[in-house]
Amino acid sequence: MSMAEAEDRGRGTAVAGGSGPGEEPVPSGEEPAAGGVRRLLENRLVPPGRSLRAKAAFSSVAAFETWWERSRVDPDAYWAEVASELEWFSPWQVRREGELPDFRYFVGGLGNVSTNCIDRHVRAGRGNQAAILWEGEDGATRVLTYRMLLDEVGRLANALRALGVGRGDVVAIYMSNIPEVFVAVHACYRIGALYSVIFAGFSAEAVRQRLLDAQPKVVVVADGSRRRGQVLPLKATLERAAAGISSIEHVVVVRHTGVELPMTPGRDLWYHELVAAASPDCPPEPMEANEPGFIIYTSGTESKPKGVVHAGMGFLVGTYANVKWALGLTPEDVYWCTADVGWLTFPIFALVGGMAHGVTQVVYEGALDWPTPDRLYRIVERWGVNKLFTAPTALRMLRRLGEAGLEGHDLSRLELIALVGEPLDPETWNWVRDHLGKGRPAGDELFINNTYGQTETATAWTCSMVGLTPAKPGSAGQPLPGYVARVVDEHGAPLPPGKQGYLIITHPFPSLARTVWGDHGRYLETYFRRFPGAYFTADAAVQDDDGHIWVVGRVDDVINVAGHRLSTMEMEAALLDHPRVAEAAVVGATDPVKGLVPIAFVVPRRAAGDGEGVEEAALAAELSRRIVDAIGPIARPERIYVVPTLPKTRSGKIMRRLLREAVDQGSVHGDTSALENPEALEVVLATVRPAAGAEPSTKS
Repeated sequence: MSMAEAEDRGRGTAVAGGSGPGEEPVPSGEEPAAGGVRRLLENRLVPPGRSLRAKAAFSSVAAFETWWERSRVDPDAYWAEVASELEWFSPWQVRREGELPDFRYFVGGLGNVSTNCIDRHVRAGRGNQAAILWEGEDGATRVLTYRMLLDEVGRLANALRALGVGRGDVVAIYMSNIPEVFVAVHACYRIGALYSVIFAGFSAEAVRQRLLDAQPKVVVVADGSRRRGQVLPLKATLERAAAGISSIEHVVVVRHTGVELPMTPGRDLWYHELVAAASPDCPPEPMEANEPGFIIYTSGTESKPKGVVHAGMGFLVGTYANVKWALGLTPEDVYWCTADVGWLTFPIFALVGGMAHGVTQVVYEGALDWPTPDRLYRIVERWGVNKLFTAPTALRMLRRLGEAGLEGHDLSRLELIALVGEPLDPETWNWVRDHLGKGRPAGDELFINNTYGQTETATAWTCSMVGLTPAKPGSAGQPLPGYVARVVDEHGAPLPPGKQGYLIITHPFPSLARTVWGDHGRYLETYFRRFPGAYFTADAAVQDDDGHIWVVGRVDDVINVAGHRLSTMEMEAALLDHPRVAEAAVVGATDPVKGLVPIAFVVPRRAAGDGEGVEEAALAAELSRRIVDAIGPIARPERIYVVPTLPKTRSGKIMRRLLREAVDQGSVHGDTSALENPEALEVVLATVRPAAGAEPSTKS
């Protein structure tokens, strides 16, 4: 649906979001339950404001629509057009060879990610432009220009070469959101080494699992990281994690927090001493377009995380295009991606995709609500951010803070908020547009771009094209050019608009993961067994008459209750519509009669312990009625637990997989390495395992 067709449509509400692949398929192609997903497809198309339209890549709607149709007919020609906007040392001989799952793009083409993200901006005369505006949780700030960044990257790249790191070697990077993580990543790209960023919030055992699998030659680690007023001792954690791993020849330590730490003579080296002694001039390694660029580990239902491998130049092409359409970044923008560097959102939209567009980026290390709940507003105002990429959880946090949190903050420059990860409920969508965009003039309202993507796709491949196509509150937008997606039934047959089914991608694209590190069979089994010749997202979705994708949950989040298909995300939207509910999660629990039954967890806007148990029971009953009214009696939750917190990743994503395990087994045995707040899991387990013979007070 184009911008020109977005006029005079009625406004509505809905939910959608992104997730990662799962394992268990469910039947598809049925009509949703009465009052169900059909309700989601009635939303008004919301066109972009005039400031975004004025900066769009196409000046006329007709020219854009002609180009868009051409890109849909020939996706490979589109990808070649995108790749030609970047710099290559040698041109490719073959645009694409092979099909899913065995394919290659730009065969024979030689390039380097770091030169496209840094060097070419310096050569274009923007060396003195700020590349990174860094702010620490303690208020410290640093500014790095593109020229400064190029110098530092060259020095570290030469230092790594002197340590024996070369093409194809693995370097583990264990740091939080500090400027040195940009330097380390692009130093690896520069010399052709594979990097693997390890989330700074992981336990020693989780770090060890990833080191054992990747077998890095060098680890670059910060002495510590700051979060919620505490210093996390990263180097000390690494000591426990790396014990006995013979592949690690050197540990390069970044002095960041100044904590005391042990240094192993001969193995451990100070970052600042290495770069000071090295030359800034480091010729980039010409890399073939399909050579591996990095490993990123994903958590799943199995205890062992899998290392997804992406091609370096393929990732660059995909993320460059993704940022171009999802954010419309230019060197004039001040842009902030709030994600943690340990999750692929940050490499896509900041480390590579963002830098490829020569933007000035705000980088923040710390919690978005520390030491005061309005920290996000303060950062946006301080640096004059006009484009923000964040998680729906952050926006729900702001809504929970209320209008009072906005007082005294000037957010008038903010024109775009993009999102990925969790579904953004319609109430929050509208609250953010109305309140964070309150100072914007009519016709130039704040634009909210909900996107959908996965670690494996390395792009948020469905979204609105900023300034060009409209949004629908809650929809994930339309597939971007270059992506051929289908909603299909259990046999792989395409379904008509409005029918719920499996979401698959049927055509290759450059940024799709190429293998699982050390286990190609696991790659084929996980992503291509269910629908041969197509990448299986393991998400259930509906495509509406306008071509918008509505992701209604992972296939294991679309539950069958007595033969009725129910979207847990839609139930969550009904819960979040209640003024006393700040967060909600719904999962399916095994039932001997109905097969599965919905179980809901809610976090109230007040602390859970403020009232008597009877108040919580009354709230649960009220919420149960709300779901029945919104969807139907079949969706009535078996139980509603009112809890003070929910288990989340550092990026704020609720770990529903752990909730499913908790309600089904009373314990959790899967991978918990991505969990930031283990105490929340203990609260949940204590809640779902009441004393023998006692019913939970929050049962509906």
